[in-house]
Amino acid sequence: MTEAAAKIEFYFDFPSPYSYLASTQLPKLARQYGGTVSYHPFRILELMKQVGNRPTTIESQAKGKYAGADLARWVRRYGVPFQRNPNRGNFDFTLLERLVLVANERDCGATCVHAMFPAVWASADNLGDRTVLAQRLDTAGLPGAAMIEQASGGDYAAKLDEATAAAAARGVFGAPTIFVGDEMFFGNDRLDFVAEALNARKAA
Repeated sequence: MTEAAAKIEFYFDFPSPYSYLASTQLPKLARQYGGTVSYHPFRILELMKQVGNRPTTIESQAKGKYAGADLARWVRRYGVPFQRNPNRGNFDFTLLERLVLVANERDCGATCVHAMFPAVWASADNLGDRTVLAQRLDTAGLPGAAMIEQASGGDYAAKLDEATAAAAARGVFGAPTIFVGDEMFFGNDRLDFVAEALNARKAA
């Protein structure tokens, strides 16, 4: 089987807690089925505008309350840390997303994603402070300051817009969204189907 046949394409945005949860499980699936994971950040609210979707978890108090309980269930099932970052309001999420684009170009996208997601959803790190952000990347073995400087360039804002438009054009309407080949799976609760798709390709 070729690498492309077992490729998991992960479309996500850092503000999505379900994207964080999915990110903790996808490397395991890739190892289990001999595949790889590619990381595709996008701007969730902008994408929703483009495809006519709405952030109903934010808009509906009842759905938001349910989501809180549901997240707790998934955190227990996966056994992963989870903490709503008290500094979240200071984050420049578009910078975090642009950093992944930079990391992908440097062939270290996975390392960047797995440094950033726990910082957003399982720590109190103030990623709005670029010194703290650089230290988080440095700790993961990445050149933090250099990557932040590169991601801050205007061309990466355009690249993120292009990535968001490309995700919308592919049919993505929310986060997380996962592709195995042409099969699309939406939501952290669809990983069983992702595993089935990977298994089918492995057996082919």
